[in-house]
Amino acid sequence: MFGKKKDRAASVDVQQLVSDTDTGGRKPGPWMQKLLLVVAVAWSLFQLWIASPLPFSLGVFVLNDTESRAIHLAFAVFLAFMAYPAFKRSPRDHVPLTDWVFAVVGAFCAAYLFLFYRDLAQRPGQPTEMDVYAAVLGVVLLLEATRRVLGLPMVIVAVIFLVYTFGGPYMPDMIAHRGASLNRAASHYWLTTEGVFGIALGVSSGFIFLFVLFGSLLDKAGAGNYFIKSAFALLGHMRGGPAKAAVVSSAATGIISGSSIANVVTTGTFTIPLMKRVGYRPDQAGAVEVSSSVNGQIMPPVMGAAAFLMVEYVGIPYTQVIKHAFLPAIISYIALFYIVHLEALKGGMTGLPRRGGGTAMQRLLSFGMTVAGFIILSGLVYWGIGWIKAALGDAAIWVIGAGLLAAYIGLLWYGARQPELELDDPNAPVFELPETGPTLKSGLHYLLSVVVLIWCLMVEQMSPGLSAFWATMFMIFILLTQRPIQAAFRGRGDWLGAARQGVADLVDGLATGARNMIGIGVATAAAGLIVGTVSLTGVGLVMTELVEALSGGNLMLMLVLVAVISLVLGMGLPTTANYIVVSTLMAPVVVELGAQSGLIVPLIAVHLFVFYFGLMADVTPPVGLASFAAAAVARTDPIKTGVTAFWYSMRTAILPFLFIFNTQLLLIGITSVWHLILTIVSATVAMLVFAAATQGWFLVRNRWYETLALLLVTFTLFRPGFWWDMVFPPYEEAPAVELMRFAETAPRNANKRIWVEGLTLEGKEVRKGVLLPLGEPGSARERLAQAGLRVVPMGDELQIIMVQFGSTAEKLGLEQGWRITGIEMPTDRPPKEWMFVPALALLSLVVWSQRRRARQTPPAAPKAAAA
Repeated sequence: MFGKKKDRAASVDVQQLVSDTDTGGRKPGPWMQKLLLVVAVAWSLFQLWIASPLPFSLGVFVLNDTESRAIHLAFAVFLAFMAYPAFKRSPRDHVPLTDWVFAVVGAFCAAYLFLFYRDLAQRPGQPTEMDVYAAVLGVVLLLEATRRVLGLPMVIVAVIFLVYTFGGPYMPDMIAHRGASLNRAASHYWLTTEGVFGIALGVSSGFIFLFVLFGSLLDKAGAGNYFIKSAFALLGHMRGGPAKAAVVSSAATGIISGSSIANVVTTGTFTIPLMKRVGYRPDQAGAVEVSSSVNGQIMPPVMGAAAFLMVEYVGIPYTQVIKHAFLPAIISYIALFYIVHLEALKGGMTGLPRRGGGTAMQRLLSFGMTVAGFIILSGLVYWGIGWIKAALGDAAIWVIGAGLLAAYIGLLWYGARQPELELDDPNAPVFELPETGPTLKSGLHYLLSVVVLIWCLMVEQMSPGLSAFWATMFMIFILLTQRPIQAAFRGRGDWLGAARQGVADLVDGLATGARNMIGIGVATAAAGLIVGTVSLTGVGLVMTELVEALSGGNLMLMLVLVAVISLVLGMGLPTTANYIVVSTLMAPVVVELGAQSGLIVPLIAVHLFVFYFGLMADVTPPVGLASFAAAAVARTDPIKTGVTAFWYSMRTAILPFLFIFNTQLLLIGITSVWHLILTIVSATVAMLVFAAATQGWFLVRNRWYETLALLLVTFTLFRPGFWWDMVFPPYEEAPAVELMRFAETAPRNANKRIWVEGLTLEGKEVRKGVLLPLGEPGSARERLAQAGLRVVPMGDELQIIMVQFGSTAEKLGLEQGWRITGIEMPTDRPPKEWMFVPALALLSLVVWSQRRRARQTPPAAPKAAAA
């Protein structure tokens, strides 16, 4: 009896943590709940309206980006004050009058740019007293909303930067600046797009909201339950099966949820008790869920909404961001899967019993045929739709739509023949795995919405916002129709009741999507204060000089310092705000100091480097809220859970250092299909070997010299060029004028390593290397213009006569008047992948040694799952 009460209390604590963190902890009376529901649904409908083609087609309520951002923030601030209590002791059963005032005034200040847009456009940089009052009040209320929704860390960081803005003349010499007046700061932060209403809030309004809404509707339709049950049906019978299922289901639900905490609770309340049942310690069970849930933030296509920000900050298409981020995320998940397998081997664990029969070979054959069927069907759909578009032209859309509708109804009919999915009680005395076939077949129609999203992004090459809009509209159609159609196919007859439930699910999904966006909305706005400070004061240059002084010019020490600073800056911040802060402050440091040290890497590699280390703060004690949520479910110490989760996440921490030096891990510089396969296989093997080294177990328990050998193998497989460059230099320097000839013949999206020299605006002599992207084919001048450069020859050098504002060249730190003094041409040398041969030979030696020892050691008796 007491145990059941304790379980219920733990469940209440976890749900309260998620409510307080993600959607607001206030539960007011019925009429207030209806008001919040109406406002949240109105926000979702507003975002769907501005993302759709309708405003331009009908000429009604057409808004520019600035106006859309203002309304977007007004909704976020209003709901922040209405849904989130000010303090732990504040009332949760009603909304105090002060919160009403804060909500209305905060929404007015946020919408100020929309309400007075014409007047402000006529007097740029000349704020009136009313403008200044609105800006000051808006910043104060924004910070209070941020404190309520995100806690103090984000507010403290923002306040420090505001103090720095006004206190510049009183700072130490190294970081001093001339400061800013109240009028100038108010105008910069609130009345322009340089501060709060800048790129970050624009991405939140234009892209992120729609993807979060899509995930909310997908989850409300039942996809979250489907992913969890499917993962358990496929993997639960293996050694430590619940942990492996937790990794896979968290990866899948990470696509739906933009919150690591919500992901922990959604899957963790089911997976953590089962992990403990098969033998995992409570802190291990919680750590597995934390690691897999946080890793959902590095998994394309959403990446905790950071992917859309990278599009703006790095200046590359969204599909390129997905391509570069894909391999590191996948091998990180594979390694976590292997880690839980090693823990199961060390503990002699077994899996959960199956409900259905069938041999392992039959199940493998069935799974193989299913995968083959999907591949064949995908090919038929791709080539079939391509043929239809070519044959029918503009009329093809109706044929494709009819085919999509037929596929949807067909999959619903197919799924209706299977048992309905219901999550079993993980704490029940007996738990059997669901049958694999019926479980997988029951929810195939959910995948159609994901197919629509990927098709619009990858094949139709639509913008991320428009792609998410069409995918969300299809999800709305699914929510409204799936229950009545399933009721008809299952012979229940209550179609009207099912239709009403579908409408209720849609309204709930629209409201939940909006409430999930409150934190992201205020986070991107508050982060705009930091971005605005950087552009107003030039503190970015100060950070570069500070890290340069601390590192003493040492490249590795500089990267370690940037990693630690990113980790500290990321503590307590949500993924989106985290990325904005670390990319604004630390990415330029890596680019500038790395270039001066000869480290020339693509900008996307630098941004992923700081992004990964900012995310590590989500699992790192003492701040990691995901660890606290998992510990509450597992009923164990949150600090111990966080430490274990950090140890499991070491595989994620080494990846940024590796792809900085070996950009092939980001699928950059891949020259052929075989090169791609070799890169993927070697990276995967290297990550598995690293997991075995850090866990102290490969085939049997490692000896210290075997661990060192495994780490050496890992390093060589990840970065073979380190050894190869000692024997065969990778580049030789050529005259700068050769750049013009190279640009004429280089393939699409080629990059060229160039060296530049010149004086900065501060009078500092600079010599550094950069990796210049050349974009689409064309003449040399056209391709340099795509990067934002105009040059003229001066002997063997090229003089930069113009750097276009906001261009890639400007982001690389190039300035007008500098000289391109040389370019690096690749040398003719054997492939560096030859270093894989001695690495694999050393790995084989370790395998031989451990196999011989395994034969001499009797196997441990397996632990059966506890009843």
